[in-house]
Amino acid sequence: MLSYLCAIQNLQLEKVILANKPAFIKQALYWANTHSHFAYYDSNQIEYPYDGFMHCMAVGSKRVLNEGQSPFRTLADFHKNAWLFGYLGYDLKNSIEKLQSKNQDRLGFQDLSFFEPEHLLIFEGDELIIHSENTSLLQEIENFKPIQFNNKLSKPTESVSKAEYINTVNKLREHIEEGDCYEINYCQEFHGRLDEVDPIQLYSELNGISPNPFSSLQKHNQHYIICASPERFLKKTGKQLISQPIKGTRPRDPNPIEDQRLAKELRSDEKELAENMMIVDLVRNDLARSSEIGSVKVEEIFGIYSFHQVHQMISTIVAEKRDDVNWAEAIKNAFPMGSMTGAPKVKVMQLIERYENTKRGPFSGAAGYITPDGNFDFNVLIRSLFLNKEKSVYSFQVGSAITYDSIPENEHDECMVKAKALFSLLKRFET
Repeated sequence: MLSYLCAIQNLQLEKVILANKPAFIKQALYWANTHSHFAYYDSNQIEYPYDGFMHCMAVGSKRVLNEGQSPFRTLADFHKNAWLFGYLGYDLKNSIEKLQSKNQDRLGFQDLSFFEPEHLLIFEGDELIIHSENTSLLQEIENFKPIQFNNKLSKPTESVSKAEYINTVNKLREHIEEGDCYEINYCQEFHGRLDEVDPIQLYSELNGISPNPFSSLQKHNQHYIICASPERFLKKTGKQLISQPIKGTRPRDPNPIEDQRLAKELRSDEKELAENMMIVDLVRNDLARSSEIGSVKVEEIFGIYSFHQVHQMISTIVAEKRDDVNWAEAIKNAFPMGSMTGAPKVKVMQLIERYENTKRGPFSGAAGYITPDGNFDFNVLIRSLFLNKEKSVYSFQVGSAITYDSIPENEHDECMVKAKALFSLLKRFET
């Protein structure tokens, strides 16, 4: 890690031991929120194959990228061997394939947004490593006096009633029966009003309710991403590419015996296994577009991982990137992630546009970071709350994979399980 951190434009490097790490991070987040852009990532020290996110905070913007007709090429050109932090929205699909997004958009997020930070804070155990040209940055953070607000949010409104949801699932099953697709991820939106908002508190509360290995809090001007994702989209380390799609969910239960039964049930459910296998095959094909012939390997299939709210079925696929494919092309060749589309990818994205009634925007895109030497790590933007502070609106979406064997009521129940942490969060602050 430090081998390339120390070389970033001769920035000052400072190491300190934190006596009270949680208190410092909270203080630093409120300080970061005075800037136009910041991004915070935390793995919550959860054991995960190939680890979760690096624990870090990027603050301030030397440069910002949020548009471009060829976004992935523009992102590669924007890199300039610097740290970049940000997100990729689902609707970048329109720049990859001949697709469109005309559904209602309440949030108004850019299709992508990345920034090169002025200050980078990396947390390793109780040690803080600061990279900044501001030699008094630590003192500035410690002396900062945060202004906290009470969160007041309206009760979430569903964009699709349960009856409408069930009717749509039945229509999608007809498409599958007719051979149009094998599996499709169908999502629904919940939205509401922000009467008063403290994004730092919202993130802290959500991370307490549902700690996950790809947790993130981001600010891009008036837009916030409050994320508790358990899923990795794509990671690059050297030439190695790693993707870990999730397909298969069960709720946790406070009774240990029942909880274990639910995990075993997930591992033996033929429908869940079939869903996972289909997405594994899709991801293998996506990675093959960027990889050395014969290098794509399924390291683990149908792995069961238990998080605070849910059990998940996760598979791990790895590959060796070809030298003629740059890091941005490797992302483009796998985007958007198959776990949030279905198969075949282009056809189901057309059906998603037809049957969903809201634009996905950043939801089911990816949030992450790119290192100076072109390594990267991106999550899947699920289990996330999105805020537009200027418009005083919030939104979140949940979905499930529809196959021919899907029972519509069960798919709706699965969506509610996935949304449990967000409903619980909003319930605390309903006006």
